[in-house]
Amino acid sequence: MRKLLIAALFFLMTFSSLQAQIYFEEEPQKEDSVSFMDRVYFGGNFSFNLGTDFTYIDVSPLAGYMITPDFSAGLGATYLYLSRKYILLPSRNTFKLSSSVYGGRTFLRHNIFETYFAHLEFEALNVEFAADPYSETTNREWVPGLFIGGGAFQPIFKKGGINITVLYNLLHDDLRSPYGSALVIRGGITF
Repeated sequence: MRKLLIAALFFLMTFSSLQAQIYFEEEPQKEDSVSFMDRVYFGGNFSFNLGTDFTYIDVSPLAGYMITPDFSAGLGATYLYLSRKYILLPSRNTFKLSSSVYGGRTFLRHNIFETYFAHLEFEALNVEFAADPYSETTNREWVPGLFIGGGAFQPIFKKGGINITVLYNLLHDDLRSPYGSALVIRGGITF
């Protein structure tokens, strides 16, 4: 995990210096003359963790609206494939639970500099998990997540680009959360 965090921080530091030569800027428009559709953006995130004890693959489309040139709000849907190994007590036998996780999220994003942003997100996911450490009984519940963090955005052309976001889940629950830790790193695109 430490190597992944160091790699992500290194990527963030070098990300802003990668100002693409193909980024075209049109003449600035007055904020009043920007149409509704020019303020709307679409995109999504993709993240994954592959392992023998814990695997997830996350696909999360989103839609956002630029309220001001540096502040936006939006909605997203989330689908995860989740496979996790549980250890039963006191026998130390194991069982694997594979399931689909689904739900939605809402977010606020504030551009701090041209390529860096702060991010706040609330997420609710329907998760199946082992309810009891002594049996293979499972429960399915809605699990909330409150994420804070930030990221970097590399523009490509007028509106689109790629981003990396590093978030910390303030409501992380080791038993019920579909994520392996409170720290979540996502990569995404916007168009």
